[in-house]
Amino acid sequence: QVQLVESGGGVVLPGTPLRLSCESTEGTVSRYFVCWFRHAPGKEREFVAGIDWTGTNTYYGDSVEGRFTISRDNAGNTVSLQMNNLGTEDTAGYYCAANQGATTQPASFSFWGQGTQVTVHQ
Repeated sequence: QVQLVESGGGVVLPGTPLRLSCESTEGTVSRYFVCWFRHAPGKEREFVAGIDWTGTNTYYGDSVEGRFTISRDNAGNTVSLQMNNLGTEDTAGYYCAANQGATTQPASFSFWGQGTQVTVHQ
């Protein structure tokens, strides 16, 4: 079991990079497949990025491919999301989630953080 805490959100201008972190404050996240999802008002929850427990295999949603990079530091019990070239369409609450198996379906995830808000506007 893990308890996840996200950080790093904020209000930024378009094009500004931002780095989100997901830390496990209870349990070790190194055993889990970890994903980032986002949820904007009026939209469905969207898969953003995922990473396997080794950090070798990564997965991205179509809308962020080439702009966002997911990585993990198992020794630091942290998974990060580097977001570059942000646009207003990236405005959302960002949530990390952990699951023992590899999946991008949010309903499959047992452990979720409380989220961190990212707002991109002029």
